[in-house]
Amino acid sequence: MRPTSLALLLAAASALPAAAQTLTMGAGAPSTSLDPHFFNAAPNASVASHLFSRLVERDAQVRPQPGLAQSWRAVSDTVWEFKLRPGVKWHDGRDFTADDVVFTFERAPNVPNSPGGFGGFLRMVERVEVVDPLTLRIHTKAPHPLLPVDLSYIFIVSRHIGQGATTDDYNSGRAAIGTGPYRLRANMAGERVEFERNDTYWGPREPWARATWRVIANDSARTAALLAGDVDLIDQVPSSDLERLRRESRVALHQIQGLRMIYLQADFSRDGNLPGITDNAGQPIATNPFRDVRVRRALSIGINRPALTERVMEGTAEPSGQWLPPGVYSYNPAVPPPAFDPDGARRLLAEAGFPQGFRVTLTSPNDRYPNDARTAQAVAQMWTRIGIRTEIQALPWSSFSARASRQEFAMRLAGWGSSTGEASYAAINIIGTYNREQRRGASNAGRYSNPTMDALVDRATTILDDGERERVLQDVIKVAMDDMAVIPLFHLVNTWATRRGITYEARMDESTRAMAARAAP
Repeated sequence: MRPTSLALLLAAASALPAAAQTLTMGAGAPSTSLDPHFFNAAPNASVASHLFSRLVERDAQVRPQPGLAQSWRAVSDTVWEFKLRPGVKWHDGRDFTADDVVFTFERAPNVPNSPGGFGGFLRMVERVEVVDPLTLRIHTKAPHPLLPVDLSYIFIVSRHIGQGATTDDYNSGRAAIGTGPYRLRANMAGERVEFERNDTYWGPREPWARATWRVIANDSARTAALLAGDVDLIDQVPSSDLERLRRESRVALHQIQGLRMIYLQADFSRDGNLPGITDNAGQPIATNPFRDVRVRRALSIGINRPALTERVMEGTAEPSGQWLPPGVYSYNPAVPPPAFDPDGARRLLAEAGFPQGFRVTLTSPNDRYPNDARTAQAVAQMWTRIGIRTEIQALPWSSFSARASRQEFAMRLAGWGSSTGEASYAAINIIGTYNREQRRGASNAGRYSNPTMDALVDRATTILDDGERERVLQDVIKVAMDDMAVIPLFHLVNTWATRRGITYEARMDESTRAMAARAAP
């Protein structure tokens, strides 16, 4: 979005007729809950960002910005002081205070039945000291320079509403009382969430009196809805429609290099008899083939990544060999995308004791990421050619995410956006050894474990010097990728399409939110 003063934005908004002060967003994936601590997934965060605020917010380039905290500073190596914003009100009119932050930190890591929670962001917090109602001192277990970044992922909820409230209470709207720019009007799970402007919001006044976050999972239906004027903007623009939309005078496109890696994750949770794994005769395999790094490497080099990005993604993704894209802090240039080598893959399988290969079911969502099921199908064809006879199981996101968290899949396609803009986020949450007490591995559905990598992450996140920390984080990437902790495929380019007359500030964290949309000046 071009730089525009707040005055001009407000003038543009006030010039709109009443009907134009509503915004309808067409989202490609559903939010699974209005509980902002239930599931660390991008659609959930997109919806929650309308209702709730965080101590530290993030701009479109994921840089930390003041939120409910006006300022913060390191008092010592292990103590951070946060000055809270005065005059902030909850949607029910009560005052926001430091005690709400204390309650949030207690609640966020401990939500029952969470398929992937927020404990990793608070794992370094030892205790929270309330100096006064608007001053907090957060004591960490060791020096932790990334604390403000971590806190930009924790939505703050109130103690007076949240004490004793369940996830169902948030979903029903009873507990969905935040300090965000919008209030909840209605929630139709899996279909739409309706908002109305919060006129007592602590930040800039929103131009949209009402906003709707509408789920349109089908790609062609999402594009059709935009062209028909049923929605004002859509996310996850289908790659097959990009050229058509570029030529369409009624539509504008908004793009940015994304941080989301699409990857494959094997199950490491058991020794053998994995669901969806058999020998070529259809009999269970007594040992888990994925625990042999040679098998994992064979699967990786058996994938033609340039073919995936060119033919399946149609130029809307870049091949990757790690979980960060080039140009991001702690990206390791020594870990390029693996070269396609089907002959080498067959040799590795033979060395691992599978000269004839085996059968596997690759499970993928079919409504979460751009071309997710199509990508899985293309990988299946490539693996079948190297001797791994692969079948696809494609599921709706709501079912996929719940079952993946229960380790029901031998191999799954998933996505992870490193929206902290550095390597530790993924290393702690999707690759780190699963440990609830240490608040590590909350989204590690495959239960991969590498103590050497864990120790490097722990060391890196205590280093105050940015250059030295980056070098250790690059070592983290090298250790994890040498061991094929996950199999990266590519990084997405994030794309939104809007009707003419609306601009959208494209975000690296792929968040779809009314606050990024404005009437064109």
